[in-house]
Amino acid sequence: MATLRLIIILTLSFTATVISVTGHNITEILNEFPAYTSFNKYLTQTKLNDEINRRETITVLVFNDTVVSEYLSGLDISVVKNALSVHVLLDYFDLPKLQTIGGGSVMTTTLFQTTGEAENGAGFVNITDLVAGKVGFGSGGSGSKLNALFSRSVKQIPYNISVIEITSPIIAPGVLNRSQPLDVNISSLLEKSGCKTFAKLISDTGVLQIYETTEPRGLTVFAPSDAAFNAPSLPDFKNLSNNDLISLLLYHALPVYVPKGSLLTVKNPIGTLATNQVQKFDLTVRTNGDSVTLDSGVDNSRVESTLLDKVPLSIFKIDHVLIPAGFFPHSPKSAPVKSPESSPPAPVVPVTAPVSTPVQAPVPVPVHGPVAASPAPVARNSPVKSPPVSSPTTSSPLAGPAPADSPDADTGNNDNNNSSGGVKASVMFLALVTLAVSGMISSVFG
Repeated sequence: MATLRLIIILTLSFTATVISVTGHNITEILNEFPAYTSFNKYLTQTKLNDEINRRETITVLVFNDTVVSEYLSGLDISVVKNALSVHVLLDYFDLPKLQTIGGGSVMTTTLFQTTGEAENGAGFVNITDLVAGKVGFGSGGSGSKLNALFSRSVKQIPYNISVIEITSPIIAPGVLNRSQPLDVNISSLLEKSGCKTFAKLISDTGVLQIYETTEPRGLTVFAPSDAAFNAPSLPDFKNLSNNDLISLLLYHALPVYVPKGSLLTVKNPIGTLATNQVQKFDLTVRTNGDSVTLDSGVDNSRVESTLLDKVPLSIFKIDHVLIPAGFFPHSPKSAPVKSPESSPPAPVVPVTAPVSTPVQAPVPVPVHGPVAASPAPVARNSPVKSPPVSSPTTSSPLAGPAPADSPDADTGNNDNNNSSGGVKASVMFLALVTLAVSGMISSVFG
């Protein structure tokens, strides 16, 4: 009996230990260190924080705000995202592991490699053991120098996340040269990507103008494929007024930039551009591994592919038209929408673009590369009768506390804080459970 009791206690203790190392939040970790305020802020603006948080084994190479200002000042935000993603390694490296390189070097994969934009080795980082115990970091691109050195360990949750300060940024070939401002023809992109019907509808109704006005402050579009508009289950659009059609098309967009990695971390319903001061139209995001499904309350639509991910604009192709609950209260007879080649153009209805407030969100499937192995709507009774041209909601479940605008002078925090940043509440709960079960076993078997 004593052996059984010991096995149960050890099992519960092991479970608590495992859970304590399976969760991390890079925003909360860096909030403890004022020296990285700007770095932390950029991670939130680019949504790289969501990518970092959803991955189980990762290393973040940080540098202080003085270096951030020199390196990233004046760059387009999309360039900043690529530059910082080079500093996110898809493997776990702490000081002991770096010291095992032993006069050699290792090439490891970065988050930038997963974007498909990395060229000529720019998506890899070379880590080399130098003389006098120093460790150098450089781009994996041909001819790149080891321009960054290990400075200190900032925070580690063993084999889950490691945050290391380096002396200077890693300069990946060509990354900083991509400073052209975002200039995307949304309609043309949709037509080329098999979303001609949706492109024609947003153009004819004036919704495209709303999209373009919202884009600089952040925009995410869910574009149904042409096949989605021919689905037998789709209600007859002829029963919709122009204003209702506008509302439906606005339901397919969010007034905030949300890349795929952030969608995978969304827990609460998110507001769409169709939401106004009178009615609220949300979408619920459901995930299964790396797959994303949008739930309107009537039907589900799967995200087929990412057509564009360039801060501040994301465009996704989906396989069903999103219908809010209660939008077709009488469930009219199904009738597919005619393709743009055969249908007459709808009258253009001028629409005043909504004024939205940008949402900053701190709102993470590992990629294997040549890396060193780690140690171990509620239903409504009637359709919308007016276009939601008022300001969309300014808050979002994706939003979170933004980092401070400027760092404090104190940068003394260091390795002594390595125990925080994980799932502390779960550990305490399981510890209490362990004690409770232990007491119960003692009363039964003692």
